[in-house]
Amino acid sequence: MKKFIIPIMIVAVFIAFYQQNTPKPNVIITVICVVIFMLGMMKLSAKIPPKDEDDEHRII
Repeated sequence: MKKFIIPIMIVAVFIAFYQQNTPKPNVIITVICVVIFMLGMMKLSAKIPPKDEDDEHRII
């Protein structure tokens, strides 16, 4: 799954940057590319375990 998400995110970033360099950038395409990138980051970061797992035993 990770091998599928990362290339899509890279393509979305390049399309968003390309749109910003055109004389008349299309805002809708840029927003769609940013949303695709953010969803990909959410999926990839969901697999990273939290740094502090034992919150129950923590003294406040």
